[in-house]
Amino acid sequence: MAEHLIDRLHDSCFVFRGYNITNLGKTPQLLENRAYGPIMERYLKQASDIASEEVGQEINLIARVRAKQETNLNSFPDAVALVLASEVAQIAMLRECHGIEYQASRLAAGYSLGEVSANICGGVLAFSDALRVPVSLAIDSAELGKNTKMGVVFSRTGQIDIESIMRLCVEITLEGRGVIAISAHLSPNSLLLLGEHETIDRFSSIQKRRLAADIHVRKNRHCWPPLHTPIVRQRSITDRAATRLQNIGGKLATPNPPIASLVTGKIDYNDFNAREILNDWTDHPQQVWSAVCNTLSSGVRTVIHVGPEPNLFPATYKRLADNVVGQGRSGPATSIGQRLVKGMIDRPWLAALLPTEVALLRAPSLTHIILEDWLLENAPTQQSS
Repeated sequence: MAEHLIDRLHDSCFVFRGYNITNLGKTPQLLENRAYGPIMERYLKQASDIASEEVGQEINLIARVRAKQETNLNSFPDAVALVLASEVAQIAMLRECHGIEYQASRLAAGYSLGEVSANICGGVLAFSDALRVPVSLAIDSAELGKNTKMGVVFSRTGQIDIESIMRLCVEITLEGRGVIAISAHLSPNSLLLLGEHETIDRFSSIQKRRLAADIHVRKNRHCWPPLHTPIVRQRSITDRAATRLQNIGGKLATPNPPIASLVTGKIDYNDFNAREILNDWTDHPQQVWSAVCNTLSSGVRTVIHVGPEPNLFPATYKRLADNVVGQGRSGPATSIGQRLVKGMIDRPWLAALLPTEVALLRAPSLTHIILEDWLLENAPTQQSS
């Protein structure tokens, strides 16, 4: 099985997940495994020490994982450290236990904290250096999050006019009762808003008479740290991140594999711009759809989802694949579309030459691997008693 994954690496994309309401996933099982446990423990211990130093209080991720104790907004520094440590550890497990080199893959991407992980694993930043920045800002992010709610904006029939959403967010912010802004562009017909106090409710009520009839808003019941929005500027998080980022790492390095950035929406990391991009990461919306398009137009055939219980990117790819299949079945040119998709599957070089819109037809052909599941299913035999 390991050899089979090695054969896929040259046309694979590693996608790292970000913070979520749940962040343990199968990390407890990996920690208990004889082969993987020492690796996971090593990274959890290092992350615990760094996080404890940054926040001035004891953080013990090993004890948390063994007790299967989930994180929440009150333990956001723990969550940040846990997500980064578990992701970097999973990549180390591939290398140390299976001889699979992450750098042999074609592309990487990461949602929110996942982009930090991609820079660590890609050789741009050391784990210890990179971890310090988001952990040092986590308490203030969580404090802002106590008054911040999420709204999912979507249309079932058409593409959303992003400019109209942005305009309405600015108008509501100018009312002086809280900041609201886009935090992620999920697809042409869906996005995430984060808003303070009652601004999500305010947006929902106004949009019914201001936006297209088929625009809907679904409010999430949880509170969220407002990263990737201007809300973080209230605690000078953007400037503080910039100050910390200026001096971390002692070298210039281009990430290997290349990173499809969710900050810029492009594959545009070079040997010197990582710190600038990661600073924009704090208050710029996440370009999820751009990363999906970059993946498909790059000829990737396998997507490996890294981290505990990945959900956002697997769900996004699945919706796209379902829509492509559904559209093909409903149209008169089904056989033509199927032949076109098969041609791109058999000839990845062809997909790279085609427009992005056409490359999206490749979505149903992608193979998806949840890395924590793969690791447990392919654990080295010496771990058995």
